[in-house]
Amino acid sequence: MPTKYEIVAKTLQGLEGILADELKAIGAENVEIERRAVKFTGDNETIYRSNFQCRTAIRILKVIHQFKARNEGELYAQAKNFDWASVMDLSQKFAVDSVVNSDIFTHSHFVSLRIKDAIADHFRDRFGKRPFVDPKKPHVLIHIHISNQDCTILMDSSGESLHKRGYRLHQDIAPLSEILAAGLIMLSGWDGKTPLFDPMCGSGTILIEAALIAKGIAPGVFRKQFGFEHWLDFDKELFEKVFNDDSNERELQTTIMGGDIAKRAVTVATENIRNAGLQKYIRLQTQSIFDFFPPKEPGIVITNPPYGERLSQTQLDIFYKQLGDCFKQRYSGYDIWLLSGNRNALKTFGLHPSKSMTLFNGPIECKYQQFSIYMGSKKAKFKQ
Repeated sequence: MPTKYEIVAKTLQGLEGILADELKAIGAENVEIERRAVKFTGDNETIYRSNFQCRTAIRILKVIHQFKARNEGELYAQAKNFDWASVMDLSQKFAVDSVVNSDIFTHSHFVSLRIKDAIADHFRDRFGKRPFVDPKKPHVLIHIHISNQDCTILMDSSGESLHKRGYRLHQDIAPLSEILAAGLIMLSGWDGKTPLFDPMCGSGTILIEAALIAKGIAPGVFRKQFGFEHWLDFDKELFEKVFNDDSNERELQTTIMGGDIAKRAVTVATENIRNAGLQKYIRLQTQSIFDFFPPKEPGIVITNPPYGERLSQTQLDIFYKQLGDCFKQRYSGYDIWLLSGNRNALKTFGLHPSKSMTLFNGPIECKYQQFSIYMGSKKAKFKQ
């Protein structure tokens, strides 16, 4: 039987439930939702699959050591006593990242330095040499999480953040994270069978993530490398099995279409779509949303309109009112999903949300809201 470990998958706030479902689908066990994270147990194949297949995970971390520390001396001693040679080689460069929530340990940078010292001193005492630290391109990235006296050391199996899929070589001025874009689509409940539109598509991230979901293409297929490929127990044959597993792939069954008023955005989106090999599946046009008429067949709109970084509040309020009017008049039978970080502008939208949740686009707190545009009047719908 393969060895099983405790594993932590990090995600964005609000996407924990979606990630938990993704992990269960790949065979993760004992799945528990935490704040911006999901804990689970699994083996090496689970670690490889979670990195390769999960669309809403930022990082996958494997727990390697847990202990209590009441002071800096105990922290150093407990970390130094761990058998570091069992998880990394002296020739490998390493780095340490820390997350601290404790009255005892109040500086995360200091904690990182002490763990680095403990690892380096462990190797020096055993082999007479210390491994090099490289914070920019480490072979092995170690995390330490401290909650009061409880300390957990984890190995980062992802390497670069998993939002860096590898297809987006160019981006618009305010790009949406690939993980957030995938989360928006999955939170909407879109089944990949009805038309999907993003009429303010920017660099095309929502459209690309939608096409990957609809076609069942794993988001990790574009990545050049994962952190676990540097691990001492890396199983190349097992990873190739995961990489070549196309059992979820299928033909696209619907229309995915987007546009933007900015020519530069459409140029960037076109290049990103081509980099992802999805040019046959996504239709793009340079066009204002106010000049676009969607097909009469009911579908879904998922979009991320301006929040106000480059527009005044008055301009934004007018824009959102016009946006609401446009959806009411032209999108009968559609579900409109809007992500916006400007609550005042949302008040002028003129439609009442049937669902609303809080998400974060980088540091910006946003509302992600669903607006159902009923065919005919809403009153008539409920009389049926």
